Amino acid sequence: MPKRLSQVSLSLVAGANRRDVSDVELAHGLADGEAWAIGLAWHRFAPMVLTMAERSLGSRSDAEDLAQDVFLNVFRRAKTLREPEKLRSFVYSFAIFGLKSELRRRKLRGWLSFLTPEALVELSSRSVDVESRDLLRRFYALLDRLSARDRLVFSLRELESMTVEEIAEVMDISVSTVKRSLTHAVTRLSRWIMADADLAEVFDTGRWQR
Repeated sequence: MPKRLSQVSLSLVAGANRRDVSDVELAHGLADGEAWAIGLAWHRFAPMVLTMAERSLGSRSDAEDLAQDVFLNVFRRAKTLREPEKLRSFVYSFAIFGLKSELRRRKLRGWLSFLTPEALVELSSRSVDVESRDLLRRFYALLDRLSARDRLVFSLRELESMTVEEIAEVMDISVSTVKRSLTHAVTRLSRWIMADADLAEVFDTGRWQR
């Protein structure tokens, strides 16, 4: 059975003493299929991908599966990266593509993810209590009612604190499209949350309007 990437020994990185290499050098190492580059790329970028995926999907196990696919694609397509200094964006692009695909599959299947993320996401000035599993399940059920694009835009903006311009770049859409999707997502989520007294006490939807 092949070893999962998350179980790759970081001794590949430490032993090569390459933790301080630049993204450009790392990109060249990946393109050449260097073992140290594979280990270092996972060490450097996996936390970013895992956190974003978990917050967007609401499931640690789904986030881990997606991260595996993301890095397999990054390693396979490393030779196609024409601007090595943009390695981080290159990784982001595969993560965004994977998230969009997963959210579309969920939408088509009418499938809801009721797994609570292990890491708590602060969505308002008042933190959601980590023990409030039912509230988190209900919130993620509402997210599942959004279109794949609206949900991803909302997640990147409110959960990842990305700017509208950054979202437009990583999703390869216009700033105006990002703003429309965000407005649509916020409007619908606010309405649904206000209809649920328990969720309305936890989420500061007015903050999303600013």
